[in-house]
Amino acid sequence: MPDEAVILRRGVEAFAELGYDHASARELARRLGVSHNFINDRYGSKAAFWRAVVDHSLGAQLAAMPEVDPSLDDAERLRRIIVGFYRTAADAPLVGRLLVNEFTQDSERLDYLYEKYMAPTVQTLGAIVDRLVADGRMEPVPMDVLFFAIVPPISGMVEVPLARRLGRPEPTSPQQLTDTAETLARLVVNGLLAKGFGTRS
Repeated sequence: MPDEAVILRRGVEAFAELGYDHASARELARRLGVSHNFINDRYGSKAAFWRAVVDHSLGAQLAAMPEVDPSLDDAERLRRIIVGFYRTAADAPLVGRLLVNEFTQDSERLDYLYEKYMAPTVQTLGAIVDRLVADGRMEPVPMDVLFFAIVPPISGMVEVPLARRLGRPEPTSPQQLTDTAETLARLVVNGLLAKGFGTRS
């Protein structure tokens, strides 16, 4: 039987490819290389297995996120947080796909993701943005708009087949991925800080 880390990695692959609803217990067992009752025996339910997969994967991603010096200028802190976000997404593209699947569904799984993983990040970003707005360096913007200004560029890190068709070299080196993350983050932050952003005619 595969060890726990292998099982959880294969779980990410299955949920990312199939989505939660289409990942039947039978198909999960086949992909994990285990008996059909393994998930219920080990985890209690498919939902509990999904949470174990998410905790294992996102925990590793959060651990890989670089610490950002709180003494830095807020615009630079924002840029570095976003760079780290994009860079870790490139290192674990299947996790990004799993998250995108869940973002489109109003479910207990989305509640779990939001409360455990997203809310702390939103709180950190919100505090930085509030200070930038108070300093007159950024126009006020609702959090939902801010979030979706930051998140969609992740596709530039994880949609590799399309990126190659658009000219990204193959193979892509770690340095090239870091440079791409830096460029995307700079574009996003520069847009947020642009004079006149958010004004209406």
